[in-house]
Amino acid sequence: MESGSVLQLLEGNMIKDGQPFAFTDEECIGIYFSAHWCPPCRQFTPKLKTFYNGVRSQGHKFEVVFVSADLDEESFDENLQEMPWAALRYDHSEIKDSMSEKFGLIGIPNLIIVDRQGNVITKKGRVAVQKNTVDAKLFKWT
Repeated sequence: MESGSVLQLLEGNMIKDGQPFAFTDEECIGIYFSAHWCPPCRQFTPKLKTFYNGVRSQGHKFEVVFVSADLDEESFDENLQEMPWAALRYDHSEIKDSMSEKFGLIGIPNLIIVDRQGNVITKKGRVAVQKNTVDAKLFKWT
């Protein structure tokens, strides 16, 4: 896959608040690989939610897309209820697999930050969120 094709794969395949979702003017996007059955994910999701709400309240054009590793759609739906951001539709596991391969994912939770062209800014988004840092240079919000 080319660098920009990550976002191209997501286009037309996302939902937010139960409705189809498309990127508009986001400066960067967090691609959040997670699952309801995963205890570390269940611990990290509230931290990401606080970070997400804080960053957006500061006026940054940031979106997160949940990419599920849930075992069934019911778990996906339950997990998504706790998240204020967009999600790759559950029935698109081939896209999840392609993205996981592209980023070389080994485990979850994992948060990859990309720019509006889909170029990787950092594969260590989880670390930044856990430190609760909004580093303008790292996230290119300057």
